[in-house]
Amino acid sequence: MARPSRGVTTKAKHKRVLEQAKGYYGRRKSTIRVAKQAVDRAQQYAYRDRKARKRNFRSLWIQRINAGAREHGMTYGNFMHGLKLAEIEIDRKVLSDLAIREPEAFKALVDEAQAALDKKAASTAALKALRKGRSGPFFVSVGARADRHPGLDPGSL
Repeated sequence: MARPSRGVTTKAKHKRVLEQAKGYYGRRKSTIRVAKQAVDRAQQYAYRDRKARKRNFRSLWIQRINAGAREHGMTYGNFMHGLKLAEIEIDRKVLSDLAIREPEAFKALVDEAQAALDKKAASTAALKALRKGRSGPFFVSVGARADRHPGLDPGSL
């Protein structure tokens, strides 16, 4: 039985690699061994940098949002926390675009975030005052202790 000729597949593979190596310098574009190494490395860089590009854009958006928030006297972290408290869900890409192209709309968002932060600060202060005065639903009343401890006189507390 005759051996199958593999020249067709080999040539097709080589052709595919050399097409991908088009534009490379020197033997990297014409010699299959060198071209294959160059193409493999290029694909590794491409994969890595597709991930890095996402990180870079997120970083750029955060810098732009921070600059816009600081123009209105607020830091990036406080601004984002305020938006979360106000239940405003806008992604960083859109926020960055608003900070650059629509300063009035961005100012309205900063005001909303500040209002939500102020509201939380007021409720936290009220909660601390309640805890300091030892009153509220999270403390056990004297009557309840008297029920659990029959020998305890409620008047002595």
